[in-house]
Amino acid sequence: MKHSHIVSPLFLLLVLISCKPSNELIIADSGTSSYQIVVPDQADSVELKAGEQLQEYLEKISGTKLPLISEGDFSKGRSIWIGNTEKLGQVSINEHEILFKAEGNDLFIAGGSSKSTLYAVYTFLENELGLRFYAADAEKVPQMSVIGIDKGLNYRYEPAITTRTVHSRLFYQNHGFADKRKATYEAFPNYVPGARVHTFHRFVPESEYYSNHPEYYALRNGKRIPTQLCLTNTEVLRIVKDKVAALLEEHPEASVISVSQDDNQQYCQCESCSKIHEQEGSPSGSMIQFVNEVAEAFPEKTISTLAYQYTRSAPQNLKPRENVLITLCSIECDRSAPISEKCTDFSDDLIAWGKKTDNIRIWDYTTQFTNFLAPFPNLNTLQPNIQLFRDNHARWVFEQHSHHPSELFELRTYLTSKLLWNPDLNVDSLMHDFLTGYYEEAGEYIKKYIHTVHNSLEENSDFFLFLYGDPSQGFDSFLNAELLAQYDAWYNQAEEVVANKPEVLERVKRARMSVDYAILEASRRSLSKTFTMTETNEQGEQQVSKSLTDRIQRFHETCRKWDITLMNEMGYKVEEYVEAYETTLARNKQPNLAASKAVTLLEKPKKYANEDPQALTDGALGGASFYANWLGFEGNDLEAVIDLGQLMPVKEVSSAFLQVTNHIVFFPKSVSYYTSQDGQHYQKLDILTNAKPLSKASKVNDIQYFESRFEPINARYIKIKADNIDKAPIWHHGAGLPAWIFVDEVMVR
Repeated sequence: MKHSHIVSPLFLLLVLISCKPSNELIIADSGTSSYQIVVPDQADSVELKAGEQLQEYLEKISGTKLPLISEGDFSKGRSIWIGNTEKLGQVSINEHEILFKAEGNDLFIAGGSSKSTLYAVYTFLENELGLRFYAADAEKVPQMSVIGIDKGLNYRYEPAITTRTVHSRLFYQNHGFADKRKATYEAFPNYVPGARVHTFHRFVPESEYYSNHPEYYALRNGKRIPTQLCLTNTEVLRIVKDKVAALLEEHPEASVISVSQDDNQQYCQCESCSKIHEQEGSPSGSMIQFVNEVAEAFPEKTISTLAYQYTRSAPQNLKPRENVLITLCSIECDRSAPISEKCTDFSDDLIAWGKKTDNIRIWDYTTQFTNFLAPFPNLNTLQPNIQLFRDNHARWVFEQHSHHPSELFELRTYLTSKLLWNPDLNVDSLMHDFLTGYYEEAGEYIKKYIHTVHNSLEENSDFFLFLYGDPSQGFDSFLNAELLAQYDAWYNQAEEVVANKPEVLERVKRARMSVDYAILEASRRSLSKTFTMTETNEQGEQQVSKSLTDRIQRFHETCRKWDITLMNEMGYKVEEYVEAYETTLARNKQPNLAASKAVTLLEKPKKYANEDPQALTDGALGGASFYANWLGFEGNDLEAVIDLGQLMPVKEVSSAFLQVTNHIVFFPKSVSYYTSQDGQHYQKLDILTNAKPLSKASKVNDIQYFESRFEPINARYIKIKADNIDKAPIWHHGAGLPAWIFVDEVMVR
C-alpha cells in the first residue's frame, strides 16, 4: 500500500510556532538570549544608567537578564550598542537627537549627548516594547516570552523644544521619572539660585536704598515708589551689575541669571524712561536697553528677562543681545480655548519677538492658581498651545503647572510632558492610554467626566477660563448643579469598579477631589436643594448636611494621605480650608435674622458678586477666593444697611472679611455696627479694630470674622461700616494703588 504524503494541520501549526520570523532580531526567547548590552569604555554615569535601565526592563519584560559590558571587553556576539560607541561609527547626531536602529544582527540605541542616549532608551522601550511610564509608582510592563525587533528598524527623532519643564513635584521629587518623561528636574535649570525671576527688588531692595535714594525707583503720578526700578538711572545699572557679578561669582556652576521686573505693573514713567517707551512703542524698550547693558558685561553668561504684562510687547527697534533670554509669559490668556483663538495679542507678540531673537523661553500656565484642586477644563488647549510655541521657534518651554497637586495631577503631568517632547502626538490616544492604564476599569468613567466638562465649557463660548478664577464662576456652565450630580455619580461608579484594587482606588479618590471641591463650594453657595450646607431633620430643625460632612471628611482624608497641603499659590493650606469650612458650617446652621433681608448700600461696590447688595444676606458664604461670593469695594469704605423687616431683639452681629495681599485685598482698619428702629437715627453698638494689621509678614490668604456681642436691644435696621485702608502701603508691590475690602455674609442674632 502506498502512503500518501499528507501533513496534518496540527503538525503545520507546531512547525510555524517553532520557526522564528526571519525578519526579526530575537533579543530574548523563553528566558535565554544571545545578546549582550555594550556601553562605551568612557561611559559617564548617565550613559551607564541608560545601559542599566535597558538591562533592567528587558529582564522585567522577558525574565532574561542580558550581560552588560564595556566596549573594551567586547570580543564577539550579537549586541545592543548603547551611546557613542566606536561600533556606532561616525554617525552624525545632533545634541538633542535620538536614534535606534537595527544593523545586521546588532541593535544601536544612541543620542547626541549622554542624556539624549538615556531618552533614546526610554523611547525605544515605549515605542517598540510597549512600556508605559504613567507615574513614578505606576508603570505598565508587558510580559513577553519572546522579544523580537524588526530588522528594518531605523528611527531618528529630534525634539524641536529642547528644554522641557513641567512645574510638577512628580518630576522635581523623582528625577528618574523626570528622565522617563524627558523633563527637567527643576523649574529653572542652570539658573543662579535666588535670582530666577522678579529680581529687581532683590538687587536694589527698598529697605536698603529707598529712604536715601528714592530716585532709584519708579516715578508714578509724580512720586517715586519702590515698585519697579528706574531703568535709565546709571547708578541703578551699576548696582545691578555689581549684584549680578557677585552672584555669578558665588555660583560659578550657574549659566543663567534673571534680571527682571517685579510682579506688578507700576513701571517707571519718568521723562527719560517714557522717552524710550514712546520711541519703542512699549515699556519693554527701557527693559531691553537696560538688560542689554547688563548682558554686555557678562558675555559668557545668559541674562534672562521677562516679556510679561507691561513688557510683553516687543520693542519696535531694539533687539536683545545674543546672550539675553526672553521669557515670554501668557498669564493674561483665556484658557477655555487655544491661545491662537482667544489670545491673539499674545500670538502677535510671540511672532514679533521671534523676529528679533531665537533665544525665547515660553512661560505658559496650565492650572488655576487660586484654586489648585478645582475643575479646570483646559486639557484641549495643551497641544495647540505647545504647537504654537514650537512653530514660532521657542526652544525652551516652561509649563507652569501647580507644582503642588491639582486636578487630575498625574494625567496633566504625563500629557504635558509627552506633548513637549512631541507636540504632534495623537492626544485622544494618549488620553485613552493613560486613563485605561492608570485608572484601569475606572478610566472609562473619568473619561466621561473629562469629555463632558470640556464639552460643557465649549458650549459657553463667552466663558473666560481664568488662571485666577474660582469654581463659582462655572456654576452656570460646566459646574451647574445637574452636571455636578452627574460627575459625582460617575466617580461613584469609578470607585465601585475598582473597589477590590486598593492602589487603583486611591488614584480614583485623588482624581475625584476636584469634583468634591466643586461640590463643597457649590454647597457653600446653596446652589440647589441637593447642594446646600444644611438640611431639615425629622423634627423640622435645621442641621448640617450629613452628605456634606462626609464629603469634607473624605476630601480632608485624601489630602492628608497624599501630602496635598496647599489650596492655592498664596499658601492657603488644606488644613486652613477645612477648618474654615467647618466654621462656615457651624455659622450657617445657626439662625440668622438677616437671612434674605433687604440690603441698601451707601457705598458703591465694584465688579464682584455682580455688585449685588443681597450678597450680604443671601446665605452663600464666601470662600478663600475673591470670586467666591464676596462683595468688593475698591478704594472706598463699606457702608450698608440691612432691614430686618420689623423690630426684634438683637444681641449679636458678625461679618466676614477676606484678605489676599498679593491682589491688594486687605482687612479693613475697623468695622463698626449700628442699630436703628426707624432707619434715620442710629446708635453705635461697637467698633472692632482689625486684629491682624497689615504688615510684610501678614498671611497672604486669610479670612477674619468681626463679631460683636452685646445686651439685647430692639432694632429693625442694622448698619455695618468698614473702613478701608485706602491705598497699598509703600513697601507693597501695589504701592499707591487703591486697596480692596471684601465682605460677605452679615449674621444677626
